[in-house]
Amino acid sequence: MEYSVVFESILLIGFMILIGVLLARITPINDSTRQTYTLIIVNVAMPCIILSSIFKVDIDPTILKNIGMVFGLSIVICLIGIFLGWLLITIFDKGSTVKAEISLLSGLGNTGFIGIPLCAAILGPKGALYAAIFDAGVDLVIWTVGVMLLQKTMKFSFSTLKSMINIPTIAIVSGLFFAFINYRPPVIFITLTNQLAALASPLAMFYIGILIMSVNKSQFSALQSKSIIPTLVKLIGLPIVVLIILSFISVDHVIAQTLLIQATMPALTLSSILFSKYHANDKLGAIVTVISTIFSLLSIPLLLFILVKFNYF
Repeated sequence: MEYSVVFESILLIGFMILIGVLLARITPINDSTRQTYTLIIVNVAMPCIILSSIFKVDIDPTILKNIGMVFGLSIVICLIGIFLGWLLITIFDKGSTVKAEISLLSGLGNTGFIGIPLCAAILGPKGALYAAIFDAGVDLVIWTVGVMLLQKTMKFSFSTLKSMINIPTIAIVSGLFFAFINYRPPVIFITLTNQLAALASPLAMFYIGILIMSVNKSQFSALQSKSIIPTLVKLIGLPIVVLIILSFISVDHVIAQTLLIQATMPALTLSSILFSKYHANDKLGAIVTVISTIFSLLSIPLLLFILVKFNYF
């Protein structure tokens, strides 16, 4: 794996985020605009990149087994990150009123908006497929453990189950089902998904750039100290956790690379929307997302450079 490919991918992400920042400066961006971006990314671009990845890979029993392994490991990694965040905030700020938010920001990464396109660019269709499955595991944790923590209840309700049924999840399930029965859709549909999939990365990065400009100085000053734990856990702690896990298990090389890339992702981009939905501190979600995303532009290439040197890529 050429490190230049990794560096180029991260550099492209940085430029696209910068374009989002410039867009936000040139044109007034309100909540409605941000919701429109989110709607297009989540309900159009992301499902298409998932389907496009599935249609490009020949699904066989080995791939299906790998998919199950990636899904399970994704859940384990997220839960470890959440636990680490909760443990550290309990140790350093026992009386904190944002324990749930910090815990979730520590374990849930931007595996969809950045992770899937980055894995697709570096590892190809198979990497994008595994990245999409990893993201499905993250979604499961969000709408189960995440909702329970934010609601301060450990009850799993029908409404929680209903919230897990979203278009990206449907795309994964339906795409794998079609692959399992060996059904190939018409060429025009495959072409459509390929072209719409190309929207995912630029739109997601534009959105992050817009999100950066939505945080004012007073909000940043008030909450920046609370961003330290989730940023450190997400960008440094979880990659180390994954390296430890991989030292004890034997997995396909592409799976190992996918897990490592996804573990390096910054905090969940949609955290502010999720927190707002459950009356949590949505500003903290936005600030941690912004800070961790900015630092990830340095930490991701640095960590991947180290992994390249140790022959993980």
